[in-house]
Amino acid sequence: MRTLLPPLLLALLAAPAAALPPDEARHLLARTGFAPAPADIDALAPLDRDGAVAHVLATARVTPATPPPAFVHADPGPRPRGEAQREARRAAWRDQRQALLAWWLNEMIQTPSPLTERMVLFWHGHFTTSARKVKAPTLLYGQNALLRRHALGDFGALLRSVARDPAMLIYLDGARNRRRAPNENFAREVMELFTLGEGHYTEDDVKEAARAFAGWSVDRRTGRFVERPRWRDPGPKTVLGHTGDLDGDDVVDRLLAHPRTAEHVVERLWIHFVSPSPDAAVVRRVAADFRHHRRIDRALGALLRSDAFWDPANRGALVKAPVVLVAGTLRQFDLAPPPPRRLHRLLAAMGQVPFLPPTVKGWPEGAGWIGSATLLARDAALRRFVRRTRLDRWIAALPPAWRRADRVALLLAPRPPLTAPTEGPVDAALIGALLTDPTYQLH
Repeated sequence: MRTLLPPLLLALLAAPAAALPPDEARHLLARTGFAPAPADIDALAPLDRDGAVAHVLATARVTPATPPPAFVHADPGPRPRGEAQREARRAAWRDQRQALLAWWLNEMIQTPSPLTERMVLFWHGHFTTSARKVKAPTLLYGQNALLRRHALGDFGALLRSVARDPAMLIYLDGARNRRRAPNENFAREVMELFTLGEGHYTEDDVKEAARAFAGWSVDRRTGRFVERPRWRDPGPKTVLGHTGDLDGDDVVDRLLAHPRTAEHVVERLWIHFVSPSPDAAVVRRVAADFRHHRRIDRALGALLRSDAFWDPANRGALVKAPVVLVAGTLRQFDLAPPPPRRLHRLLAAMGQVPFLPPTVKGWPEGAGWIGSATLLARDAALRRFVRRTRLDRWIAALPPAWRRADRVALLLAPRPPLTAPTEGPVDAALIGALLTDPTYQLH
């Protein structure tokens, strides 16, 4: 006998999914970008949560929207002779590195896919390299382009590319790794930082993996990856319980197959995009799928669709990284970036200069961005931005429906501001109060 569903239940099942409220659209766009504009929020209004996440993921790019500086396509060239030539090259590389920083920040401001640049920034902190050791800006750009190509693609392809990346090989001494003098730096960090995390490998695994990677090097004149057969160690090696004449690709295979790798990467994504405290059950569920398909966009999409991501308690739970704060403010108010040297000083005062991470572990997350000195630097920078901006013009350019204090507060803050009013006229004083309210520095 067929059971008839109650009419009300049938109506609920047939009803379309709920459209995305402006505060939820703003939350999604702020976490996956730099600063949502009213038009961006309005574009998500007809969609439900799943549709909005799919829309954001669909914007992903593999190339930048703005052309990089011309010097990025040049080879590093031979080592200069004499102190004068070395000093001249150091000065040229310093200027090029600052120009590269300014270009990347401008890409964050101009890109039609903010998520792409947020992911490149995320991977830059995960697969860390520093100009203090790599030096050549052409190699730094090469890694930046690599991270963009794979930012939301196959994690296996990303890890294999990073293992052969000249900037990484120089930074972690892989370029000098040979059978007669094995260097363990890359082998250790690929396990501890990039894949497994602490406590999931042994010192013997590190030593044996270093032998497997021996011979992966860099041609210093061209800056390209090379394999040096005479440096290779052909003997049997045992890594993570697997024995054989293993090479670097074999070690990467073992790392990708290890269940802890997927969990470690998903945990890092959670902390960056969802909240400071990962939900172990959700991480295991997403990681089990990620281990099988290795698609970064799919794993990120699962986190963005999770109940935890949409929980109001997690809005405003993350502190904006300095680069996100600066790029977002410039993007929101259509401001030109400072000149390269001033931009470098500004970000250094806040504690995050791309291409110059403090340690091999990259930068902190969350509350780690806030200290007595960096908080003052952030506040001073925002006050300078307020003085530079023609706020009356910005207000006049807002869509009519957004020229209300409560709507502007929603646009600029992830939760009700602590000191700024949410009623009254939309004027320069209100915008200035919102920009200097502590909630503006959260997302």
